[in-house]
Amino acid sequence: MVVDGLARLEYRGYDSAGLALVVEGTLATAKKAGKLVNLRKALEEEPPPASTIGLGHTRWATHGSPNDLNAHPHVDCEGRIAVIHNGIIENFASLKADLAERGHTFPSETDTEVVAHLLEEEVKAGYDLPDAMRRVCRQLDGAYTLVAVDAQDPEVVVGARRNSPLVVGRGKGENFLASDVAAFIEHTRDAIELGQDQVVELRRDGVTVTDYEGRPAETREYHVDWDVSAAEKGGYDYFMLKEIAEQPRAVADTLLGRIGRDGRLSLDEMHITDAQLREIDKIVIIACGTSYHAGLIAKYAIEHWAGLPCEVEVASEFRYRDPILNSRTLVIAISQSGESMDTLMAVRHAREQRARVLCICNVNGSTMPRECDGVLYTHAGPEVGVAATKTFLTQLVAVYLIALYIAQVRGTKWGDEVFAMVQLLATMPEKVEQVLSTMGPVRELARSLADVKSVLFLGRHVGFPVALEGALKLKELAYMHAEGFAAGELKHGPIALIEEGLPVIVVVPPRARDVLHDKIVSNIQEIRARGARTIVIAEEGDTSVVPYSDTLIEVPAVPTLLQPLVATIPLQVFSCELATAKGHDVDQPRNLAKSVTVE
Repeated sequence: MVVDGLARLEYRGYDSAGLALVVEGTLATAKKAGKLVNLRKALEEEPPPASTIGLGHTRWATHGSPNDLNAHPHVDCEGRIAVIHNGIIENFASLKADLAERGHTFPSETDTEVVAHLLEEEVKAGYDLPDAMRRVCRQLDGAYTLVAVDAQDPEVVVGARRNSPLVVGRGKGENFLASDVAAFIEHTRDAIELGQDQVVELRRDGVTVTDYEGRPAETREYHVDWDVSAAEKGGYDYFMLKEIAEQPRAVADTLLGRIGRDGRLSLDEMHITDAQLREIDKIVIIACGTSYHAGLIAKYAIEHWAGLPCEVEVASEFRYRDPILNSRTLVIAISQSGESMDTLMAVRHAREQRARVLCICNVNGSTMPRECDGVLYTHAGPEVGVAATKTFLTQLVAVYLIALYIAQVRGTKWGDEVFAMVQLLATMPEKVEQVLSTMGPVRELARSLADVKSVLFLGRHVGFPVALEGALKLKELAYMHAEGFAAGELKHGPIALIEEGLPVIVVVPPRARDVLHDKIVSNIQEIRARGARTIVIAEEGDTSVVPYSDTLIEVPAVPTLLQPLVATIPLQVFSCELATAKGHDVDQPRNLAKSVTVE
């Protein structure tokens, strides 16, 4: 039952799998790196004893390589308590150091393992597993879902949730816990949605939910009316729609744990010293596709905040033009998968030229982070849809963090300035959520344009890469002509394309950038005078664009450099909806693969 449940969650992506069963006062565990088939094979070769209580996990690595040892579940020193975990324990290092001083040993490299040992101490002090979990959760910082069993308390499974999904399945004489209803939908469609900072006690004949202090907590019960396939998608028709909706949480997860106790920005697994960063005199960004557009936005942030010259290169062309690199060059490689062959070959070329290389990646344990001097993981979680959505937004957050970190190290920004900007970034998940809640008119617009042959996109400053990304999404999903232009280049040729009724989507900079803003308003007037249908994305309250907009899409007012985080979302929704109206599979566009593993 546990393994079958994990199989229905395979769509989420993972790098190892494991389970623990409670059997007559002991734990029977099995865990294997790689796909679930490896765990199944191990269980076939050495079947575990019969059991009616257990837990299982497919891990997406964040701390520690994807291997057997780091696979979940993790157990305490006595092998009595087993824990599985989604998310990140931000303060695990200090907790681990304290536990080690008290004699605990840690076979794995994971942050998860500290929870098993903390539970061990609480249980030894006389608390039952539910109380132990509540006490431990009050010590943890971060975003996590935790599930634990105690071999000496075989009637209960305990779960806890903070900023990470956990749902209860109510059965008859049996109950379930999972990160997604897909895991148990074969057995029950009656579910309970847990709230923030809640602990659930699961017994065969009942479910109890409390807050971290032990007080009864409110929950929401509902009935799932999707089939298994739809349940995997969270009720959405496509994974892409689900992943667009996941962007507020993805952005928040990328920001987690970036501010140290001293209030300074801290990046995990940087491995490039502050002294080395101070020696850098040039930054080169290499990437492909959507990641390249993130790199173009990074250029604006790095040059503005860190005061360093920055070049952005298409990775597939990089090593064929004899780029000028040396030990004072920092190369930033951006790749969702960490396996894109053209970017990987560019990384290897940069290393040969003695440049220092930093990787932005979403997949722990992939090739590129292993070959770079440092890595910043985006923690976006698995992305099934081929067209990048949440991974693009989290790459943007990552490049902002790197730009601010370099500014902090080199002293081009004061510490309080960096902290203030990170605090602004911390408000972006709410802004992203706000945009997502207003996308109904964008969907209607997209459906009305399903028969058009071409769409143009215009932008200035960071709006130009956003325009390029919008055009790429439409090409990928709708298989139609779409181009993005820097708005100032209109009169240098592209304005010849404007004809009656041609849809042109314009990304308007915030009004704070007066010169840029006024210039693009002039551009909108120019194309409208020539018959274009103007679709304008502008910040709330920008009345100056209203007279020239056939359709106005408002996004929250944010600083100019951060606007791509909100301005990109309508373009994702627009492309997805238009492609759907054409009858296309938006998760698997024709001729495309999620990761390009040949050069």
